[in-house]
Amino acid sequence: MSVIESRVDTHSDEYLKNYESMAVLVESLQTELKTAWEQRSEKAMMRLAEIGKLPTKEKLERLLDPNTPFLEIAPLAARGLYDGKVHKAGMITGIGIVGGKEVFVSISDPSIKGGALYPMGVKKTLRGQTIAMENRLPIVNLLDSAGAFLPLQAEVFPDFDDGGRVFYNQAVISKMGIPQITAVMGLCTAGGAYIPAMSDEVVHVKGHGAIFLGGPPLVKAATGEEVTADELGGAELHCAESGVSDYYAEDDAHAIEIVRQLVSNLPDSRKSRLTTKAPKPPLFDPKEIYGIVPRDIAAPYDIREVIIRIVDGSEFIEFKEMYGPTLICGFAHIHGYPVGILGNNGILFSECALKGTQFIQLCDRRKIPLVFLQNITGFIIGKDYERGGITKNGHKMVNAVATATVPKFTVMVGASFGAGNYAMCGRAYGPRFLWSWPNHQIGVMGGQQAADVLVTLQNDQRVRTGMPLLTDDEVAAIQKPVIEATIREGDAYHSTTNLWDDGIIDPAKTRDVLGLGISAALNAPIRHDVFGYGNFRM
Repeated sequence: MSVIESRVDTHSDEYLKNYESMAVLVESLQTELKTAWEQRSEKAMMRLAEIGKLPTKEKLERLLDPNTPFLEIAPLAARGLYDGKVHKAGMITGIGIVGGKEVFVSISDPSIKGGALYPMGVKKTLRGQTIAMENRLPIVNLLDSAGAFLPLQAEVFPDFDDGGRVFYNQAVISKMGIPQITAVMGLCTAGGAYIPAMSDEVVHVKGHGAIFLGGPPLVKAATGEEVTADELGGAELHCAESGVSDYYAEDDAHAIEIVRQLVSNLPDSRKSRLTTKAPKPPLFDPKEIYGIVPRDIAAPYDIREVIIRIVDGSEFIEFKEMYGPTLICGFAHIHGYPVGILGNNGILFSECALKGTQFIQLCDRRKIPLVFLQNITGFIIGKDYERGGITKNGHKMVNAVATATVPKFTVMVGASFGAGNYAMCGRAYGPRFLWSWPNHQIGVMGGQQAADVLVTLQNDQRVRTGMPLLTDDEVAAIQKPVIEATIREGDAYHSTTNLWDDGIIDPAKTRDVLGLGISAALNAPIRHDVFGYGNFRM
């Protein structure tokens, strides 16, 4: 493969200013991640210690094989929502190595509201199940949940994508033959009781693990019967009498040891094979990405400079280099895995859409995973471009992205506006994983453009009714709140809080995160049996 030479001057004033700006964003990200891991009330932590429960972070460390990576999913979910203290939406989720096998891990955090399930916790659970289904990953669930957070039950219980969907998915996952192993480490109440009941194997911790459809307070209110949690749904009852649970654990550490044994006992699944190469690091330091990405998200830069700091040996075969130059397409390897990369070097024209469509089809036929580096303000607009078929040509690319069946991975490396989000495999287009850089912004359009559109509409209406045009003060009064709201609701933290991505990542770690994502995806068939596309308008 051809090695692309960098044209970046790492000593220039612009580079150094960009580097400093991105470094500040990454430092802020690390602070946010640290807060999400560590900010717990002293009272809650003392209570867990008093009753013999392990801290959630220690559970994860004991569960994973030593010195193996953990790809955490949505680490900042629910950031700032509710009372601002429902960190990680009350649970840790991600992909790790247990007993030598890649598994999807979900761990309730009882130090946050007793493990109560908030609306964003439901969404995070459903996202985790989707990841497990798409990538055929066994699920390990360390459960300790007080059930739905009742003051928000209307947002947790009734809808298609609310709590009931969790159990629906469990049934589908079981039918797919994907193992589900649950350790009951605390109260599993009401809906929470169905999670172990619908799992393949259940480990139950004596003393503080309990499963019941209605807890002692509800039993007393409904029947008058007084009963303890252990009597109602403890380990001995469910292991020896009801048969709900399968393995009896003395404490949390013992339960995790049993879970590790159960995962080790699972049959090996043959991963999909790709034409891999021996991995080798990029020739250029990935941290140089900090200085390449402009401080102003609207400022252009060459996405090739990012690509050669992500791919093996900085080797990249560019496809149709001279045609549709604002969309960069080409073949490379990441940690030895072959990938087809699409990256933005500006707005999408008809030529870009046709080029992207052809490239996606090539990768899909050759079973090469697709990586989208998204920094896009949208498709070109205007009379001449409509005459040239931008709408139908854009549709071809959107169609190809939607129907490609190889694993797709998206990294939001800058702007994501309008239909460009769709063409570059935004969340709605089914990437196996989607991550954001801390400089990312997303929206139907940029704040200034949205504000200008509203001003134009107002002035057009005034002209039709014979009124004078808006004054400068009136224009400013319309524009300011629109621009502020667009910035606030379009920034990377708003996205990750609401699970529009799988996490904000350090740009310098993009290569490693993609490598872990591709490895996980290979647990499933590389491509569906059904191969083809919808109709392309000609």
